[in-house]
Amino acid sequence: MAEMTLLQAVNSALHEEMARDDRVVVLGEDVGINGGVFRATDGLYNLYGSDRVMDTPLSESGIIGAAIGMAVYGLKPVPEIQFADFIYPAFDQIVSELAKMRYRSGGDFISPVVIRTPYGGGIRGGHYHSQSPEAYFCHTPGLQVVIPSNPRDAKGLLKSAIRGEDPVIFMEPKKIYRAFKQEVPEDDYVVPIGPANIVQEGTDVSIFCYGSMVSVAQKAAAKAAEAGQSIEIVDLRTLYPLDVETILQSVKKTGRAIVVYEAPKTCGYGAEISATIAEKAVEYLEAPILRVAGLDTPFPYTLEYVYMPHPARVYQAIQDVLAF
Repeated sequence: MAEMTLLQAVNSALHEEMARDDRVVVLGEDVGINGGVFRATDGLYNLYGSDRVMDTPLSESGIIGAAIGMAVYGLKPVPEIQFADFIYPAFDQIVSELAKMRYRSGGDFISPVVIRTPYGGGIRGGHYHSQSPEAYFCHTPGLQVVIPSNPRDAKGLLKSAIRGEDPVIFMEPKKIYRAFKQEVPEDDYVVPIGPANIVQEGTDVSIFCYGSMVSVAQKAAAKAAEAGQSIEIVDLRTLYPLDVETILQSVKKTGRAIVVYEAPKTCGYGAEISATIAEKAVEYLEAPILRVAGLDTPFPYTLEYVYMPHPARVYQAIQDVLAF
């Protein structure tokens, strides 16, 4: 085992997959000589050169368009969008071309592009470097959407994504890039795309979360435990495909559900979880489903802590569903 941060785990996965498969290429703004703005691609350029690690112009549409063409011709591109906030110029390429390539060609062409992008708040980046646009891509058939919450999962999920044959939006919570280290296997391993992970088991309330919100939920659950309250935490890991069975099993056990995510509350991914529970397990509920989310405003700079879900807000939601 090796101790790694989430950022180091991403870098390790890229190194290993590029060594394993010479079809894997990396492209994006400053990913080459500089190793990326967060240093996620550090060291790749020196090992594989400019043919496989390509610095690109500041053109997200161009980056993704080029990656789609590479993939159709047999490569395995892993483009980086420097911040998820900058992904919108490439939105048409992603939802109109990348997501539909297999369908529109009747399976004759595939486009296995893995788009890596840091997302979310927590680094005082203001409204242009802190957004959480995951719901846009979950709404698009043909895309897989993956968000790790820890180093081990980050490496294993990224390796699975690169080895797959479908396009993946791989969103990395930059708030926890360097927040903590975890033991990560040194042997080759993958974490399958699809299954959620039960971070801790409980009997009173189920919390569904992903990315940096998992650690927020854990802190709130630890405080609740002091009062004798048993909280189950489910890390979704994959937003699409969604592990519906694990969600339903958890709710049927606890009878209470909270969804925690840092995107704006309205039409955020928590609405999909809430609707799924309401459709398939409403008879098991003992309280309304609560969402603890970002506010329906642009992401602020000076009031970041107020905007983002934090342990106190999640703890209050726990008390509210238990008191209902």
